Amino acid sequence: MKQKTTVLLVEDNKTDLFLTRTAFERAEFKNPLQEVRNGEEAIAYLKGQGPYWDRGRFPMPAVMLLDLKMPMKDGFEVLKWVAAQTGLKRISIIVLSGSTRAEDVEQAFALGAKSFLLKPSSIEELTTMMRCLRDWIEYNHFPAPLATLSG
Repeated sequence: MKQKTTVLLVEDNKTDLFLTRTAFERAEFKNPLQEVRNGEEAIAYLKGQGPYWDRGRFPMPAVMLLDLKMPMKDGFEVLKWVAAQTGLKRISIIVLSGSTRAEDVEQAFALGAKSFLLKPSSIEELTTMMRCLRDWIEYNHFPAPLATLSG
């Protein structure tokens, strides 16, 4: 039986967090969903530091949904940090942003994002998007995460 792939949601906006969580539920997404509120928490999660030290409770994600505009460290800073970590190159990072700026799309892909999704304007569209993500994860085969981080 295929192991359930963990998804890490990095989102600072409480409304967007609630809507995404609701869309996951409506899409009958069965994969574990972990949530952090900003880029600093995302990096701590990936490092297994602080409250995220227990990999039984906070497994390494195979997929990260990453907002760009966040306090502390933004999504671009997270992308830069992940790109410098040899042990994290296997994570599929999907930017989920409200930005329609071509420069943001270009920069996200240049820094290693695998996809750039525009946040839908309705819960129905977001649910449809999460169903597509659910199906993609179901059919995709992810490599085991590596454990080597360089700080």
